[in-house]
Amino acid sequence: MKGINKNLILAIASMGIFVEALDIAIVNLAIPEIEKDFGLTSQSSYQLQSLYILTYGCFLILGGKFSDFFGRKKVFLWGTGIFLFTSLGAGLSHTFNTLLFFRVVQGLGAALLMPAAFSIVTYYFTEPKERSKAIAVFSSFAAIGSASGLSVGGIITSFLGWSWVFLINVPVLIVIIGIAFFMMEDDKESEARFPDIPSGIALVVAMLSLTHITELISDPISNYIGILICLVVVVLSSTYLYSRLKKQSTPLLDLGIFSLTSVRKGNLLFILLGAFFTGYLFLMSFLVQKTFNYSAAQSGFLMMPFNIISVLVARFLLPVIVHKLSSKSIATFGMLGMFTGAICLILAVQLHNLIFLLAGGSFIAGIGMTLCFTGFSVIAMEEVPQEQLGVGGSLTNTAYFIGGGMGLPIFTLFMDKELGVINSKPIIVLAVLALVSIFILNRPRLTLPIFSSKEGSTPH
Repeated sequence: MKGINKNLILAIASMGIFVEALDIAIVNLAIPEIEKDFGLTSQSSYQLQSLYILTYGCFLILGGKFSDFFGRKKVFLWGTGIFLFTSLGAGLSHTFNTLLFFRVVQGLGAALLMPAAFSIVTYYFTEPKERSKAIAVFSSFAAIGSASGLSVGGIITSFLGWSWVFLINVPVLIVIIGIAFFMMEDDKESEARFPDIPSGIALVVAMLSLTHITELISDPISNYIGILICLVVVVLSSTYLYSRLKKQSTPLLDLGIFSLTSVRKGNLLFILLGAFFTGYLFLMSFLVQKTFNYSAAQSGFLMMPFNIISVLVARFLLPVIVHKLSSKSIATFGMLGMFTGAICLILAVQLHNLIFLLAGGSFIAGIGMTLCFTGFSVIAMEEVPQEQLGVGGSLTNTAYFIGGGMGLPIFTLFMDKELGVINSKPIIVLAVLALVSIFILNRPRLTLPIFSSKEGSTPH
């Protein structure tokens, strides 16, 4: 790595994950304009988010394996290139089906980009303290991107049109690709075998079916046949996947990685974080536009302070506390911020008070998400061996999107059916998720079944 500017590499990887994280949330406040242009119902336009998240989450494990097999630089460039192409295609779409197609493929690009970017960071930064600081910077960009999405999406939609929610990615991605191509080391020949595609398909089918069940339970009586079919598919595909992972000499995912305490705890925390923050984004958009009656542009400007706080925390607070506090302490403070934010949102609804609404968003998106994502990332990767960094990074994000995909339909069960009316029940669920996360964080050991590819084996 002689002559390599590691800080520049970190900046490029972080910008890649920032754009990817931004795109998850940025569409929310643009959806009303998209509905208006294409004459859609909310049920149809919601697919823009759900299918993107599902595609992203379902292919992350394969994305991590491709990163390990083909090389982190190649897969990073592939993923960024696909993201660039689909951003351009989505922004220039003239029909909803075309937009939906590019949005789905964009999720595939994100599934390649993210684990490769994470693997790049952990490859170039090897010394423990240096790696922790680099992961903190990288994770903070992801958190800032997620927190900025609602604000940026509302402002761009109002002043430039919804197309620019996607087109804004293009010049940034061109710069990222150019610098990555010339500055990163070429990938060395990998000793890993080609990923097990049948296992990947089984994993995707199981996750899609499981997520679909959470959507159907909103009306279990009418949807009982669909729920039963999905349950059968989940059982069959999971059984096939488990059998194949146990038998393959080089499985898609070494089950022994779950023998690591950090992996078990970190991924469970990411599931809860995904459910919490995806639910927050949905509820916050609904609160600001429906309950408090702000336009998309007004909502964007209203949420801008959250982004500023997130940037300040990432820029000035994280570099200090990452050297003074353990990852568990950082994550615990983050979840305390999430809990405080949820309480503020409950008060905002009960009192119809804008100050509490802004305080809730500041604690959750400005402080809590940045600290939680950083702390959880370090916790999850503490014990992962270098040869499994790609898969380890993709596991945490798969867990995050499993939480988001399953959590959002559950939140809607607690909402009032009348348009524009929201009660405190779904926000109370946010507070409960935060408390459960704090409890798990501070348990000395996480008691879960230990899986391994062979009896008694652990990853090495």
